Amino acid sequence: MKAVIQRVTKADVTINEKQVANINIGLLVLLGIVAEDTQDDIAWLSNKIANLRIFGDDNGVMNKSLIDIEGEVIVVSQFTLQASTKKGNRPSYIKAAKPEIAIPLYEAFVKQLKQTIKKEVQTGEFGADMKVSLLNDGPVTIIIDTKNKE
Repeated sequence: MKAVIQRVTKADVTINEKQVANINIGLLVLLGIVAEDTQDDIAWLSNKIANLRIFGDDNGVMNKSLIDIEGEVIVVSQFTLQASTKKGNRPSYIKAAKPEIAIPLYEAFVKQLKQTIKKEVQTGEFGADMKVSLLNDGPVTIIIDTKNKE
């Protein structure tokens, strides 16, 4: 799993001109899934995201987590995070999991993150043409790959 995590002061997702998710202070998580992803990837990534200390404390130091600030979250599926650009100029998405594999993993990730932060997790709609709007705070953007835990 690959995740692009953005600290936001607000974010929303719109599908067919209808807003389906809307948060204030928290995280917008773009999630790309491969067929090899497992429950271990889900558990590790949801715990990592919930506990990333990327929110300011009273001294303005990034020392607080999403859990600490009781922030909100939107998770958006994004198969393009698994793009390969090694050959030519047209990205290949062959590494991205097919929907029959990706959807259950995506739903399991959202469920696990909800349990980890003990708060509702908003989402886009898997496979939909979504318009994602955000106000990145900082800006703070973190990329995590469960296959390359650095």
